[in-house]
Amino acid sequence: MTTRPARGGQHPTMDQVAEAAGVSRATVSRVINGAPSVDAKIREMVQRAIAETGYVPNVAARSLVTRRSNSVALVISEPDRPDNNSFLNRIFTDPYFGRVTAGATGALRPHDVHLVVIPTDSTDHHQVIRYLRQGHVDGVLLISSHEQDTLPRQVHELGIPAVVSARPTSPIAVSYVDVDQRLGARLAAEHLLGRGCSRLATISGPLDIPSGLDRLEGFRSYLAGRGFGEVPAVEGDFTRAGGESAARRLLAEHPELDGLFVANDLMAEGALRAVQELGRRVPGDIAVVGFDDSSAALDCRPLLTTVRQPVEEMAAEMAEVLMAHITTPGRLPRSVTFQPTLVVRDSA
Repeated sequence: MTTRPARGGQHPTMDQVAEAAGVSRATVSRVINGAPSVDAKIREMVQRAIAETGYVPNVAARSLVTRRSNSVALVISEPDRPDNNSFLNRIFTDPYFGRVTAGATGALRPHDVHLVVIPTDSTDHHQVIRYLRQGHVDGVLLISSHEQDTLPRQVHELGIPAVVSARPTSPIAVSYVDVDQRLGARLAAEHLLGRGCSRLATISGPLDIPSGLDRLEGFRSYLAGRGFGEVPAVEGDFTRAGGESAARRLLAEHPELDGLFVANDLMAEGALRAVQELGRRVPGDIAVVGFDDSSAALDCRPLLTTVRQPVEEMAAEMAEVLMAHITTPGRLPRSVTFQPTLVVRDSA
């Protein structure tokens, strides 16, 4: 195979690729557009010719043929907040969202599909829907975190392929990927009881978020089955500051506490700070278990015992399920539930 340089400094053309590979221009086009009918050896010849000529497909022209943008939206839908900057700060500093982005990007890269991150609350849902309706992306990975969120249904009614990050709170025929939240909370309760803790409490996530409610109910229901009455709980907001404030309140009202389950690692980091500033030893006086197994768990001192949800793997699964819906329209919705595990470190 010989490679002819582009004439006059012009970019290599599809005709030059066809000539270098010894095939027709139509065959080159089929290879570029991913047609499955092309023989594997011919595909390899064309791909080698593309590499050697330096040919770059015209994305705009290709999208006219495939009707694909080769982009997917990661829409992060949060409740309305009075301070929009705090919402955006959380999006870009909370380890959870970074792990989701990394997992989805890694799964989409082999498909040559790009990820577009779109943070939103209900005040600008109409802008998101307009963007999706205009065909800028081929599908949606939707992180919907509050119970009354209307965006999952709006996206579903739009007819665009979509996968949601958790079991929908209302019946919608949409694919989703989740972790067994209640089992995770049960693992935390089992571990605290196994350490001999008998005066337990929890800092929950926001109770308008299904995961926050599920983790609270999973923790309490397991303990109820072991003879515990009402377990003290303070609602948090999944932030360090929220965890610190909630821990101070719990210890003021229940100074006898010896075991604490915190519904995410960021809040647990704040709770540890409060506990230690109040003169309590961890785990000597109070054992603390978090949830997520994020980078925050390793920032804690002592290192945080936590329930691991495999966020990167879950995000990758979301991306793969979405690609299946994009490439094969009409697929039935699919649900995937991952199992959590307990990671024991120094705090409990």
